[in-house]
Amino acid sequence: MRKLSKYEKETIINWNEGETIASIYTFNASLKRRLADFSRKYPLLCRLERSTPEGSVTYVLDKSRLSIRLVPPYSEERLAAAREYAKEHGFQVIQTEEKIA
Repeated sequence: MRKLSKYEKETIINWNEGETIASIYTFNASLKRRLADFSRKYPLLCRLERSTPEGSVTYVLDKSRLSIRLVPPYSEERLAAAREYAKEHGFQVIQTEEKIA
């Protein structure tokens, strides 16, 4: 068994209009943890179908339990408000320095 590159460690969501279930195949550690927690809490809605020695898992779940959230970029006003909030509440501002060639 060879080690997979990050490029090869993909997440695939299979969803079609003709079925009530969706399939999620993933190597992503955070998503695997979230799916495992969800399947323990709601075994009738989500179940582990397969796991591989390489580290992938495939879960099958009810389509009504899955959503995709698209997050737009913050506006300049929202960024300014977040900076001001951080200053007022003592959060440390981390600044990145440009590398000098």
